[in-house]
Amino acid sequence: MAKTKMASETIESKNKAFVLEAFDTLFNKRDYAAAERYWSPNYIQHSAHIEPGREGLFNLIKSLPATLKYEAGTIVADGDFAIVHGRFSDFGLPVNWIAADVVRIKDGILVEHWDVIQDEATREASKSGEPMFGDKFPQ
Repeated sequence: MAKTKMASETIESKNKAFVLEAFDTLFNKRDYAAAERYWSPNYIQHSAHIEPGREGLFNLIKSLPATLKYEAGTIVADGDFAIVHGRFSDFGLPVNWIAADVVRIKDGILVEHWDVIQDEATREASKSGEPMFGDKFPQ
């Protein structure tokens, strides 16, 4: 049993690193040729904000200002799935987005995506008094 758990942790650790590298490559570096190695040509998109497939995702990023910044926060993985809690900022809207992106990895490539997105609250708007991402409110 311990051996199986260790193998699973290794797969999950690899998947977490893979997803973080993929997101940085596309969202921050905007290296579309390299990003093709991370996203399947048959990528299934479940987001209400993104057109279908890998091209829909890439076209969305291409349409956003070059100032777009993605910061990954907490990431968890279970088998072929990973969830990243992150912040999208400086992309042309008056507020940042906080997103939980759920991805499925199959045979070493991203094959499917879901997300939950909300506007980031300011200190004044936060009823809890706590930031939604990290330990600081947005500037």
